[in-house]
Amino acid sequence: MHVSETVADIRQILDSHRKAGRAVGFVPTMGALHAGHLSLIEACRSANDLTVCSIFVNPTQFNNPDDLARYPRTLEEDLRMLDEAGCDLVFAPSVDEMYPTAPVLKLNFGELETVMEGAFRPGHFNGVGIVVSKLFHIVQPDRAYFGQKDLQQVAVVRRLIRDLGFPLELVRVPTLREADGLAMSSRNRNLSAEDRALAPQLHQALLIAREMLRSEDTVEAAKAAVTGHLHRFPAFRPDYFEVANAETLQPVGQTQAPGMTALCIAAFLGPVRLIDNLVF
Repeated sequence: MHVSETVADIRQILDSHRKAGRAVGFVPTMGALHAGHLSLIEACRSANDLTVCSIFVNPTQFNNPDDLARYPRTLEEDLRMLDEAGCDLVFAPSVDEMYPTAPVLKLNFGELETVMEGAFRPGHFNGVGIVVSKLFHIVQPDRAYFGQKDLQQVAVVRRLIRDLGFPLELVRVPTLREADGLAMSSRNRNLSAEDRALAPQLHQALLIAREMLRSEDTVEAAKAAVTGHLHRFPAFRPDYFEVANAETLQPVGQTQAPGMTALCIAAFLGPVRLIDNLVF
């Protein structure tokens, strides 16, 4: 496995593979890797000749400086995991390498900016859009792999690919969970032992809502049940629970066609903000 720290180096390596006609798959990450990330690597390896992973904690997508400072950085361990998982090439640039000058471009993702993560984290998706665009230009992959846990981010990247005409396929990989149902996340390692024991209740709230909607209860009733469930655990500070269209992420008043209803939730547990979703 080769590790590149500069744009010039990774472009030179990738150019030789493209000239040989090899398909390039790409997994962008912010590091602090876990089994969920490795499932993206596995999916990428199964469909491409070359698997590329980036590790970059992108400062422009953090609207809270404390959140940026707390984000775990475990590069040495990440590289070991990627090597064992069969990754071929890692791009691990510095902030100065990615942003030689501070970006002034502003991206607007329309209605995606007004709901859920867009509403609660202003400027977040502008930062995501800029860094993903830069990475797509640098790596020029045939396929890019993103986890379903960040469902709204997947929708943003889908819009980015469509509107800017990136010639690549977006692959959404199902969320990987711990044995107790908690969605795997790099932020989980910042939970205290007490909060880690409570964290699966976020997923439990989604399961309650899903079963109610499958039983033809109303969206309003499902929302009330989620609110009531989380109120049993005062440590949670909910941001939102939304029933939405799985593609547009816009709120809906009833379940959609099969596979098109998304239940999305976000809440703080201590200083850690957790998100999760179910699509059914």
